[in-house]
Amino acid sequence: MSIFKETTSMGDRIKKIKKIRIHREGTDTLIFSFFILVAMSVILWRAFDTKIPFWSFIIVFGTIYAIVINFFRCPIRKFPSEDTDKIVVAPADGKIVVVEEVDENEYFHERRLMISIFMSLFNVHANWFPVDGRVKMVKHTNGNYHKAWLPKASEENEHADILIETPDGVDILCRQIAGAVARRIVTYAKEGEDCYIDEHLGFIKFGSRVDVYLPLGTEVCVKMGQSTTGDQTIIAKLK
Repeated sequence: MSIFKETTSMGDRIKKIKKIRIHREGTDTLIFSFFILVAMSVILWRAFDTKIPFWSFIIVFGTIYAIVINFFRCPIRKFPSEDTDKIVVAPADGKIVVVEEVDENEYFHERRLMISIFMSLFNVHANWFPVDGRVKMVKHTNGNYHKAWLPKASEENEHADILIETPDGVDILCRQIAGAVARRIVTYAKEGEDCYIDEHLGFIKFGSRVDVYLPLGTEVCVKMGQSTTGDQTIIAKLK
């Protein structure tokens, strides 16, 4: 579900654009990459002895820069309902790649329902809290950089775990996972603080995955291959 209504009105399109901003995690990257791309354009143009028009390099590298800007989009979203009791929303934009019961032996030591969302290079990479509650634990673990959609990535890749207790006393684990390209996980969650749907949990740079571990018996509201919108798509409902 999107916060923006489909419309052909130019005024509504402008309002939609105004609700999208660049994430703060992308500031340094965008500044650095801008100068790098400009320098590369000049160097390559001179290397070809001006046989190729300079505007050709501008188009090519401008397109690359636009992709980088697109990656660091940070849309301003609000969950469309005030009733968030027992609701679990998607913590990220992407595609559902796992919906299955697994043995979670690090924290819960029991079987849990795992729902995984894979984020491609073209998805928004900001992450949201999937539930309202209190942050019980935040832990970062170094690891490998397998492709994010592989099953072993959940345990073997670099990841950050955020354990959240809902107002009803249900513990939810949200795991940010670095992928084959991603090399930096940013987590804003702080142990002991209250957290809410609509708030940013963190950010993962350049391709990654987010897993959510839920109690067995939780109602699943998504299916394999379904696209999700962070802070908008309801992925599950707690008992």
